[in-house]
Amino acid sequence: MPCVRLKLDPNRSAQPMSQSTSAAELALLDVPRERLPRHIAIIMDGNGRWAQQRGLPRIEGHRRGADSVRTTTEECSRLGIAQLTLYCFSSENWKRPRPELNFLMNLLERYMAQQRAEVVQQGIKVTMIGRREGLPDAALREIDRTVAATSGNTGLQVCLAINYGGRAELNDAVRSIARKVQLGQLDPEAITEQTIAQHLYTAGMQDPDLLIRTAGELRLSNFLLWQISYAELWVTECCWPDFGVPQLHQAIREYVQRNRRFGGLVSS
Repeated sequence: MPCVRLKLDPNRSAQPMSQSTSAAELALLDVPRERLPRHIAIIMDGNGRWAQQRGLPRIEGHRRGADSVRTTTEECSRLGIAQLTLYCFSSENWKRPRPELNFLMNLLERYMAQQRAEVVQQGIKVTMIGRREGLPDAALREIDRTVAATSGNTGLQVCLAINYGGRAELNDAVRSIARKVQLGQLDPEAITEQTIAQHLYTAGMQDPDLLIRTAGELRLSNFLLWQISYAELWVTECCWPDFGVPQLHQAIREYVQRNRRFGGLVSS
């Protein structure tokens, strides 16, 4: 049976491992490849909290969080995960102070430009979900360039949720379906769950198998509300800038050990 060797290497983490990391987590683990999650979604929380705990400006937490994005993306690619969806900026995040918003948009613009060549070389495909309205033109331009440059890649698909809200996505899907009904292109009685899924931002993508949330918060924060109906949830107290390979492996290990019944029963 083909297996993936999950080697927990602290040198590849965005930050040194915490003292609570057990010796077992340093061991080589055999994980059947078919048991790995196909799609991992992550709510990357705790950047500002991480910075404040260290007496640093909140923007420094966002800067360090970008390192965790790279580390996590590279490891998912190495493991053969099909898709990684990252909650980068929610539609509610516009409530933050203007200087922080400006920094986040500039960071996004620079990150897209600086990482593009490496992403292309690694065979990673980048996509974006969320409303484009309100995003700075410069940031959108760099995102679009990365999406275009990686469109032919067949490796890990990285989906960036930017200016994204789950309720807004459902609202947009309902409007799109309603227009088709109004134009006589769609019979209301023919609308199914598949019809709705085909009108979401994530049309054509598989639903997440594993949802990871950092910083210990136990809420979904309006993220992929339709798509995570049967996702396995894994929450860590670790703030996003401290999230690295050890934490990713721990989440995957616990996911593999769970019985996914999808409302049914596990046969004995």
